[in-house]
Formats: sequence, C-alpha cells, structure tokens
Amino acid sequence: MGGIATVAAAISADLLRRFPRQNKKQREGLALLVATALQVRSVNLNELAASLPRAAERLDMRYQWISRVLGNDLIEVDAVMAPFAREVLARSAAGGRTIVAMMDQSKVNEAHQMLMVSLRLGERALPLCWRVKKTQGAIGFAEQRQALEGVSALLPKGAQVMLMGDRFYGSPALIAWCREKGWGWRLRCKQDLLVFDKGGETTLAECFARGEHMLSDIELTEKRVRTSIAMLHEEGHAEPWIIAMSDAPTAWRAHDYGLRWGIEAMFSDYKTRGFHLEDSQIERTGRLDRLVLVLSLALYWAVSTGMWDAAENKSPAEKKPRTRGSKTSPAA
Repeated sequence: MGGIATVAAAISADLLRRFPRQNKKQREGLALLVATALQVRSVNLNELAASLPRAAERLDMRYQWISRVLGNDLIEVDAVMAPFAREVLARSAAGGRTIVAMMDQSKVNEAHQMLMVSLRLGERALPLCWRVKKTQGAIGFAEQRQALEGVSALLPKGAQVMLMGDRFYGSPALIAWCREKGWGWRLRCKQDLLVFDKGGETTLAECFARGEHMLSDIELTEKRVRTSIAMLHEEGHAEPWIIAMSDAPTAWRAHDYGLRWGIEAMFSDYKTRGFHLEDSQIERTGRLDRLVLVLSLALYWAVSTGMWDAAENKSPAEKKPRTRGSKTSPAA
C-alpha cells in the first residue's frame, strides 16, 4: 500500500476501536479522507480527488466519491468525535487538574460561520464540539448551549472546568449556564454592559473610568446574573480587558483569560496555516460540518503523532524535570 492508504488503514482501525457501531463504509470513507487531507493539506476537492488512492477511477469519479462521503447524513459528527474528545478530556482532568475549555467563532467561508468549543492543550487547542451555521453574524446562545452540553456530556465524573470566551460570550445566559453546571468562567465583556451594585446602576465602562477595577459579586445587565469582574489595561493594548469570572476578582486571575489564545492557533490549523478551510467552495451546511469533522480527526492524528514523538525522542534538555512556578495559574 502507498503512504496515504497505509495511514488510512491505521485511522480506520482506530475508528473501529473507538466507535465499533459505526458503519464500515462510513468508517473507511472518513479514514481515507482524513489520510488524504493530512497529505494534501487542502480542502480543495479537486486536489483531494487527485491524491485519493483510488487509482481505478477517473478524477471526476473520485470527486463524486468525496462529495458522497461529505453528503452522507448518516455520518453523525458528534457521535464520531465523542470517543476522541472523551479521551483527551479524561487525560486533561487526571490528577484533579482543571480542564481549560475555550469557545470562539470563526468564519468558514463567505456564507458560513463555525462555533467551536475546544480543549487547551499546551499552547494550542483540540476541537471538542462545534456547530456550523449559515450566517453573517454571531452564532447565538442556542447553538452555544448545544455545543457546551455536548462537551459536558463527555466530561469525566467530578471534572473541574474553566471556560474561556471572547467578548461575544460574556453574556448573562452563558454565565448562568456555567453557574448551573458548576463550571468556572473567564469571559471577556463589552464595556457598555449594565452593572447593578448596592442599589445603583452604572456601566462597566463607567466603573473602569472611576478606577473601580475589581467588582465582587455584582449583578450584570437587566437579567441580574451574578458574577465578579476584573478589569485591567496593559500598555500597548487598545482596550482594557474586562473579564467576568467565577472567583474573587484579581489582576492575576484576569490574566487567565490569555489562555484562550490557544484556540486562535487551532483556527489557524484549520485555515491559513493548515488546511485552508476558508477556501472551501462547499455551500451546504451539513457537508461543511462533515468536512470540519474530517479536518478535526486529522488534527487529532497530527497532534497525537507529535506528542508521541516528543515523548519518545526527547532532547537532553527536555529530559530534565520541570518545576511549577509559584505564580502559575491554577487554570493553567
């Protein structure tokens, strides 16, 4: 077998082990697409078809085969991802460590946006659950809740989770959901949100202007959701960070929000520095959803291979034990 076929066979065997109820043709089709995407590093269907190891078929027939796989509504994206996500979540929670989850949105193509919940791993992230939607704007809380509920169902018992999110997500609905689930949160907020404290009404921007940078257990917006707020404005940044948090507010805890940048590196893997998902010409939402599944499985295989190599082929410096600094964040 050639290189792509060999990798596809290994991926298919792994899928069988993790998801034994999956249909054989679905499993083999996904595995072959994942292996080809790893080789081509493109979502251009013509390029994928040209490299697909199905030599007995013409290029147009291989193209149609790819379209059929991506158009197969029987391939359940969440179900295929579940065993992969469950495994990395369990590993991240081992020893009582806090799981750092990140939620953000990215443009897939001119018509579609992708809402992603991911797991921070090192300086990067791995996908856990997502929703692709045909829209030009922000994907709302209904889809956010679906994706978060999907991740919540995969958590090991007793796992501690800290959710990071940009200013699109510092909403009363999301804070209330985190509180209900027992998750911690570090969510950036917009400056114009209303604050109710000690019988008075103001805004976060007015609080910051008055020098009130640490707000404990205040009520946010007309929904009166309770949270704490830490604000800081570092030199070189255009705007202050206004971070809603589940813990007592400190500047140190506000810096936890910086952990969310791992998801930006992951989006780059999907797009400009990786598979160029933004160049996809696919117009159907379901097919895009399954294309993201193919690329997500490819990321899991690429990351696991890199981690195996790092563990098996350490440099002398890497073999030295690392000590945890006294100022390391618990979330980190």
